[in-house]
Amino acid sequence: MKKLLQPVFDFLLFSNVFMALCAVAQGLVTFYLIGSKPLCTISALLFTSTVAIYNFSILLTKPKNPEKSENKRVRWFFAHHRLMVTVTIVAVLSLIPLFFLVSTESRLLLIFLSVISIAYSLPLFSLGDQKFGLRNIPGLKQFLITLVWTMSSVLLPVLEAQDMHLTNISLRDTTILLAKRFLFIAALTVPFDIRDLFEDRESGLKTVPVVIGEKRAYLFCQVLLAGYIVLLFLYRNNGFNADFFALTLTAILAGWLIFKSKWKRNEYYYFFYLDGVLILQYVMLVVFNRIF
Repeated sequence: MKKLLQPVFDFLLFSNVFMALCAVAQGLVTFYLIGSKPLCTISALLFTSTVAIYNFSILLTKPKNPEKSENKRVRWFFAHHRLMVTVTIVAVLSLIPLFFLVSTESRLLLIFLSVISIAYSLPLFSLGDQKFGLRNIPGLKQFLITLVWTMSSVLLPVLEAQDMHLTNISLRDTTILLAKRFLFIAALTVPFDIRDLFEDRESGLKTVPVVIGEKRAYLFCQVLLAGYIVLLFLYRNNGFNADFFALTLTAILAGWLIFKSKWKRNEYYYFFYLDGVLILQYVMLVVFNRIF
């Protein structure tokens, strides 16, 4: 059974389909918290754009000998090169009709996020003979990833829900929602940088772990999650309701998984368990609100 399921599992993780499902789940979390029904257009946009951007980034940074890479994800991706190119093209083409189905505000946001995402990997700048992209600028790598995830999974659902008069959320609560999602996503991105600490240091990437060290980076994650829990309490002045306990429990679990990642360097751990917390958030919200 394991031999039959392993190829499917590898495809889901390494083709970025699972990551795209995480993006959809984060959009559903936003719809749930603002009291709006989910919009299929936004879910489809989050899914296809995540597949397109992540695959594009990997294709763009192809190593000379991917089959010799230390990362199983890289070896798998380029061993299925044609399939991944096809999946990426289909995702990009799917974005075109979806783009015209959303409001003008959402289109502008999508254009802005697309520019940032593409510029993230492209070697747009040069210093002497060395070319580099936005991700090489000290401290910018994690910030850009977190910013794109936060704005796409929060602002996009909010803008569309308001445009269709499905919700009424204040600027204060929208700001808190953005801030707490930013802290949560940021906390989850740091362990990936810790895993790539030595590689990033050699390539000159100034990530959080490279700048402050591995031990302080783990502590930094816990501080971010603590700030996230505080903002949970402040959101819509709901206090200790079912949403608060569901998301707090997920945050505590995320903190434990981040701490445990000190010893778990397996790629499956990062791409399934850590990223899977993004899906678990929505599951916990639904379960807690049905029980309590």
